[in-house]
Amino acid sequence: MPGKPDRALSAVLPPLIFGTATFNNLYNKDPYELDTVGLVQDALEHGVRAFDTSPYYGPSEELLGAALDTEFVHTNVPREDIFILTKCGRIASDEFDYSPEWVRASVTRSLKRLRTDYLDVVYCHDVEFVSEDAALEAVRELRRIRDQDGTIKYIGISGYPVDVLCKLAKRVLAETGEPLDVVLSYANFTLQNTRLASEGVAQLRDAGVDVVPNASVLGMGLLRSDGVPVGAQGDWHPASSELRSAIKRASDFCDRHGEKLEVIAIRYALESWITLGHSVGSLGDPASGMPWTTETNKQVGGRKLGVSVMGVSKRSELRKTLQVWRSILDGLENGQEFARLAGRWARDHEWSLNRKHAVQILADGILEHLEQWQDYTWPSPPLDFKNKLDKGLRVEQQPEANLLTPAASPPPDEIPVVAESVSMPVR
Repeated sequence: MPGKPDRALSAVLPPLIFGTATFNNLYNKDPYELDTVGLVQDALEHGVRAFDTSPYYGPSEELLGAALDTEFVHTNVPREDIFILTKCGRIASDEFDYSPEWVRASVTRSLKRLRTDYLDVVYCHDVEFVSEDAALEAVRELRRIRDQDGTIKYIGISGYPVDVLCKLAKRVLAETGEPLDVVLSYANFTLQNTRLASEGVAQLRDAGVDVVPNASVLGMGLLRSDGVPVGAQGDWHPASSELRSAIKRASDFCDRHGEKLEVIAIRYALESWITLGHSVGSLGDPASGMPWTTETNKQVGGRKLGVSVMGVSKRSELRKTLQVWRSILDGLENGQEFARLAGRWARDHEWSLNRKHAVQILADGILEHLEQWQDYTWPSPPLDFKNKLDKGLRVEQQPEANLLTPAASPPPDEIPVVAESVSMPVR
């Protein structure tokens, strides 16, 4: 139905979102080799109901759309229970088009790729790469689509520099009289950088922003024992060699204590943001992390929970992340009673709190190794960035290829059973 929804996004959005930037050759050399159908099915079975994507993420929209358009999904999960979040405006690493014409065309294309009649959320993607005026006009166009066509429900912006996001959110409110529904920040609440909490939350609340999801809790793969991810596009990560060396020292510290850097970093960010981000969080049903077990927000305390975006490429990674998420939920206030009522081990609450304490001790040790790199952010956009569209150098869009291949993501009943390597131990 055209127009702004009656319910605020914070009343319905799940606090855990499956980010599909991994369905892309930045993070994986061949995203078509990923079992995207199996990943999405497994996520839905364990209570995940929100999926984030973007046209900029290579074939991500097509792969996600196909994974959500299966008999399994149609039979078990109604469309109205699934939240699809996508973006517009970013075409390539050096090409942005925030014009009303392109915004409208991008939304139309996303609807087709994602095989849906409406999009729950559309962000203006990486707003720091364009002028405030351009971003403001794109927001206005998205609202026109919402009000006239009804194919968008909620509207927001995304980007990296916290100050840019805050400034633009305030301007949107001041000049339109309507606040943004959502502002997506990435790599700004991690073990290494917590600017989203220290500098962003209060300002975004003042701008009337309803929800602030925290994405890329590993800093775009920086906080990993194996180093930054290298996909088909090579080493694209903006972290300097000095920062990477500091991360390596922190990783070695974790190894000496029988832990993996990424395990500590994921739990620290998810567990901290669920509380520190609650004022810009949501009341949607959390992913239970257990097969076919639905859990409401009231069953984990009834308070808003800070919203996080997780990114995984394998079922093993998904299940480990969901185990961590389940443990974090067990550690919330009155978790022991909620566990008892749900038929789980009553001492899961105690175990979770003990694990939280252990993670905090190791997090403190990691920060000692990061020293001057705490809260460091890299320039975005890069100092030498030039938008091709500013000079009329836009590369002509090629006709859409058939990006989906049968071998890319076979139906679940055709997936061969193979032993998955354990790359991220769960604690």
